[in-house]
Amino acid sequence: MQSLSTSEPVVSVEWLRNNLREPDVKVLDASWYMPDEQRNPVQEYQVAHIPGALFFDIDGITDRTTDLPHMLPSEEAFAAAVSALGIENKDRIVVYDGKGIFSAGRVWWMFRVFGHDKIWVLDGGLPRWRASGFDVEPSASSDSILKATAASDAIEKVYQGQRVGPITFQTSFRPHLVWTLEQVQKNIDERTHQHLDARSKARFDGVAPEPREGIRSGHIPGTKCLPFPQMLDGSQTLLPAVELKKRFEQEGISLDCPVLSSCGTGVTACILVLGLHRLGKTDVPVYDGSWTEWATNPDMPFASSQT
Repeated sequence: MQSLSTSEPVVSVEWLRNNLREPDVKVLDASWYMPDEQRNPVQEYQVAHIPGALFFDIDGITDRTTDLPHMLPSEEAFAAAVSALGIENKDRIVVYDGKGIFSAGRVWWMFRVFGHDKIWVLDGGLPRWRASGFDVEPSASSDSILKATAASDAIEKVYQGQRVGPITFQTSFRPHLVWTLEQVQKNIDERTHQHLDARSKARFDGVAPEPREGIRSGHIPGTKCLPFPQMLDGSQTLLPAVELKKRFEQEGISLDCPVLSSCGTGVTACILVLGLHRLGKTDVPVYDGSWTEWATNPDMPFASSQT
C-alpha cells in the first residue's frame, strides 16, 4: 500500500490505478457542469466511470433551507449522506470529475470543512485516466445507483427532522474554512484577508453576463481576479508549486498573508484553494454563497470596470 500525504491535494492516475482495490480507498465521481453547458453528470457517470466509483451529487448533497445553489449542508446532513454512500472516517477518498480539475475541488473542500483530511483530487480527472489507457466501467451497478439515491434521501430526511441511519461517518466542523456574506462584508473594510475571485476577467469586470439568469455581473469591492484556469496546465492538472507561486505573485498576492476565495457559486473557488494548499496554505476559506448570493442581495455594494 502506497501512502499519501495530506499536505498534497492531488493524486496521480497511476497511484489510483495501483491502489484502486485497496479496501480503504473510496472513489467519488463529483462531476458537475455549469447551467449553460447542457451536460448531464449523472448520465455521463452511468455511461463511463472509474471502476468502483460512486456518484457524489453536488446539487443534491446540499443545504435544503436556501434557494442558493449547492450551499454547504449541515453537519448532520453531510454525515447522513456520506454514510449512505458507505464512506467511513478511516477511508482514503479520491474524488474526480469529467473535465480534469473542475468540480472535484468543491467536494475535496467539503470533506475538509467537515474534518476529513484523507481526501485527494484525481489530477487530470477522468480525461487523464482515459488518456492513460485505464479501464472505465461502461454502466452503473444497481448498488451504486441505490447508494446515490440513498444519499439524497438521507439529506431530505435530516432537513425534514426524520431519523436516518446508520451513521458511519463522524464530522468535525471547521468553521474557519467557510465564510458567510457577513464576514465578507466586514472584510471589505477590515481587509484581514486578500479576497480572490476565480471567475473569468470578463465576468469580474461586468462586461460578460453571468451564466445564471437574473444575476448581474461585476465583483465584490476589494477583490482581485485570478481565474481558476491559471492553476492548471494544458492537460487540466494542477501546476507545480513553483509555477503556482508565480501566478499568485503576478496578481500581487502575498502568500504570507491570509487569503479568501470566491467565484460564482463556490465551486471553482475551491480550485484556487487547491493551488494554495499545494503551496502550504491549508487554511484558506471559501465564501460559500459567492457572487450569486452577493449579487442577489440589493444592499451589497459591487464594482465593475464601468464603476
